[in-house]
Amino acid sequence: APRLHNNLDLSSELYKRHHKPRSLLIRAQTEPYLSTTITRPIHIIPSSKTMATLSPRDNLNARVKGSSHIDFKTATTGVAAKSMRNEISHLVSTCDEHAKKQAFDTEMQSFFYLFTRYLSERAKSVDLDWDRIKSPADDQIVAYDSLSQPHDHNNLNKLAVLKVNGGLGTSMGMTGAKSALEVKDDMTFLDLTVRQIEHLNTSNRVDVPLILMTSFNTHEDTLRIIKKYANQQLRITTFNQSRYPRIFKESLLPCPKRADDDKKHWYPPGHGDLYNALLYSGVLDQLLSEGKEYLFVSNSDNLGAVVDEKILQHMIDSQAEFLMEVTDKTKADIKGGTLIDYEGSIRLLEIAQVPSEHVEDFKSVRKFKIFNTNNLWINLKALKRIMETEGMELEIIINPKMNEDGQPVVQLETAAGAAIKHFKNGHGINVPRSRFLPVKSCSDLLLIKSDIYSLQHGQLVLNESRMFETTPVIKLGDHFKKIQQFQKRFKKIPKIIELDHLTVTGDVNFGRNVTLRGTVIIVANEGQRIDIPDGCILENRLLSGNLNMIV
Repeated sequence: APRLHNNLDLSSELYKRHHKPRSLLIRAQTEPYLSTTITRPIHIIPSSKTMATLSPRDNLNARVKGSSHIDFKTATTGVAAKSMRNEISHLVSTCDEHAKKQAFDTEMQSFFYLFTRYLSERAKSVDLDWDRIKSPADDQIVAYDSLSQPHDHNNLNKLAVLKVNGGLGTSMGMTGAKSALEVKDDMTFLDLTVRQIEHLNTSNRVDVPLILMTSFNTHEDTLRIIKKYANQQLRITTFNQSRYPRIFKESLLPCPKRADDDKKHWYPPGHGDLYNALLYSGVLDQLLSEGKEYLFVSNSDNLGAVVDEKILQHMIDSQAEFLMEVTDKTKADIKGGTLIDYEGSIRLLEIAQVPSEHVEDFKSVRKFKIFNTNNLWINLKALKRIMETEGMELEIIINPKMNEDGQPVVQLETAAGAAIKHFKNGHGINVPRSRFLPVKSCSDLLLIKSDIYSLQHGQLVLNESRMFETTPVIKLGDHFKKIQQFQKRFKKIPKIIELDHLTVTGDVNFGRNVTLRGTVIIVANEGQRIDIPDGCILENRLLSGNLNMIV
């Protein structure tokens, strides 16, 4: 073995020695990466002929070749890389089943590559030069209203829809797949998505498949849930994204000691893992073999992310390889990622990448007027070309966490939108706010469940009785934070068609058929309780204290 000096490209050397990618076919057949619910007799699992079109060794070598040069400046950084490599080798050795060991080995090699990039960037203090960051140029953001009307519905046959379905909704107190939460008229996120695409297919006589990217947290749940759609006019494919080990912040060693260690020691590495997961699962090649050319990606909890033929038509006409839907930033969106012009090229900037002294600048709506909805449109042939040649080198997002023992740990993640820099003619589309309706909290859930929206073929439609196109601002306190608390405190969702602003804090309970209008603020201080009775109408009211109202 060659002697390693402190200034040698240690991570690159280790990567070349130990990054021996396994057959993509082996991975697809041995790991629960690809599973399908099929409603028509269509072959989904990739054949060896299909899989042989891509050389995994060539692909990974191209990624190493296209990577930025890694030159560690300190011996400690080199030691950290070597220690991590040894720990990963041990983790792989604890995987007993041969077939699973091969797939797990490949996954750990990908993690090691990300980890060594993190070490290199940390040693070099690689940061964006804030002075070179500019607002996007006019030609980098296209207004939705300027898009042409679609003129050929058959273009839909070139489209597939992918939902990022790896989240648990832990911030809302959920333990299962977030997409299984009932959000409107007894239907879940997934129910609404299936209804939307089934209507799209039947009304236009096209075949748009639905693809679900799950995580190890949601995969089994999702497989159980999609069984009920077996008789729908829709093909559903699921595949699993990567599982990476959390690392201790101080030692930079992995938290798990064995491959089968508890889930709490592992994490899905963000939706930027989409591209590797599509490739390794065989789904990318399968879509291309079916004649699919475009992929519409969105988060499963964004109820505004429906297929839009105008955007698809624009993608075809403009020959853009990547489109990102953005929308105007409000005070509620100040932490959302934004598109920037960086030395003449378009880039995604996330708040985690911003130096602390510039965070307030990032939040400003004057310089950064738009934010990323994570509705992405991707040219599949271009994606295949990039993965086979330069590969994806997405900005690393460092997500600090605390484990159950109170020890600081780190998750290394990437964002799917950051890939825009790799595609030709990638740009943003400034879309109406109606295309961004996420449910991240119970405050969002109250809005979606209310009479502000109705459903048409699984799509949310603003109530015509609403005088303004804007939706009310809703702020529910900690007593409403978890879904179980939310359901207990609302006997029935209030009527809020004329509501402008609602703030509720403390121990507050709502009866049936309550109507809220204008600005309503309800505050129950600690040790106090407020019960809003059945049939109560509150208009421009401030309630506080300890109240048991009588109508």
